Amino acid sequence: MKEQSSIPTSKVERAGEFLKTGVKIGGNYLKHYARNLVNPEAGKAQLHEDNATDIYESLAGLKGSALKVAQMMSMDRTVLPRAYQQRFQMSQYSAPPLSLPLVVRTFQRTLGKSPFELFDRFSDKALHAASIGQVHEAYKDGRRLAVKVQYPGVADSIASDLKMVKPFAVRLMGLNEADVNRYMGEVEGKLMEETDYKLELRRGRQIAEACAEIDGLLFPSYYEAYSSDRILTMDWMEGLHLPEFLATNPSQEVRNRAGQLLWDFYELQIHGRREVHADPHPGNFLFRPDGRVGVIDFGCVKEIPESFYTPYFGLINQRNLQDAETTDRIFRQLEFVYDFDSQQDVRFYTELFSKMIALLGRPFYEGRFDFGNDAYFDEIYAFGEQLANMKELKESKVARGSKDSLYINRTYYGLYSILNQLRAEVNTESVSQTIMV
Repeated sequence: MKEQSSIPTSKVERAGEFLKTGVKIGGNYLKHYARNLVNPEAGKAQLHEDNATDIYESLAGLKGSALKVAQMMSMDRTVLPRAYQQRFQMSQYSAPPLSLPLVVRTFQRTLGKSPFELFDRFSDKALHAASIGQVHEAYKDGRRLAVKVQYPGVADSIASDLKMVKPFAVRLMGLNEADVNRYMGEVEGKLMEETDYKLELRRGRQIAEACAEIDGLLFPSYYEAYSSDRILTMDWMEGLHLPEFLATNPSQEVRNRAGQLLWDFYELQIHGRREVHADPHPGNFLFRPDGRVGVIDFGCVKEIPESFYTPYFGLINQRNLQDAETTDRIFRQLEFVYDFDSQQDVRFYTELFSKMIALLGRPFYEGRFDFGNDAYFDEIYAFGEQLANMKELKESKVARGSKDSLYINRTYYGLYSILNQLRAEVNTESVSQTIMV
């Protein structure tokens, strides 16, 4: 893959790249309309493919929060056409890497020395490159290390990038401005945290210690002497990313073990610590042949307020959903419905979100759940498509759902998706089933 020798860092440069992309998209629509004149049966597949390619190439060159938003969007098959999903998923593993001179400059600015002075060996080329940083292999005193180097200017461009990404999000995701404005503040805060590698180092150690009781879950050790706010050095973790792991045709027993480890990892964090590794895309996990799983990225961690935790997980208790008074109280706490809503609106949104919760909560209700059941995921995708085209949601003047739900929903969706790819059968009994509100 071709390396980048520079990244646009100023607001003017980055805005210019977005503008160029907008012009390309406009041209794609003109070509789409021209094709329709010749062939009225022509669908939107080629338009989506052209737009997805142009948007991804632009965001991949800009890196940082712009590319991170693409990565987040690729995780949710309910809001994006397939072409966007497939193209944006590339940001999880294989974004264009930075050239070595830019990497060396980051070392010199933050640690005072080049990587070749600090390590016995340091790879000239990145082995992995994603949205916010890229990973190099290094050796020190015989120990194999992974060194994550942040792209220049990422932290400084987050706020302005999100403003520029917003029109794409509104257009592609079918959201109204109220939804986007509600959640952009939460996204900006989390992205700022992800650029602080010292914070990630502390969180990685804390979560590894808290989850040490889960046999088969693996975590790297971190090295402060070779880390800074923009560089993070840790043990090199052995294992395969999910696509490569699945290509080895692991047994159902191994798939189930890996799936159970992931489920227990998230349940322990959420219900035991009230915080969670909120970036469950496949690139953050490494799978071993015996079903053990390594966790390698703690940049995105969501702290869960008690005021949100109690009502949100109270909905997993089916008895609460069957009690109209309790459901109404919880829905108002979670901002699914508001005091100013008409009775008709209250009935509409209560029915809509009750259906959504019953669908997404089904794995909890059954005690042991087969995530390889594609029919269940087809239901989720169909419901998501229904929501995306629902006039009432598109035209609502207010966002529906607490801002705290954004990363929790994303966490469970990402987890469900990985478990589905694993075709894992998982024991889903958890403390959340006993919650009463």
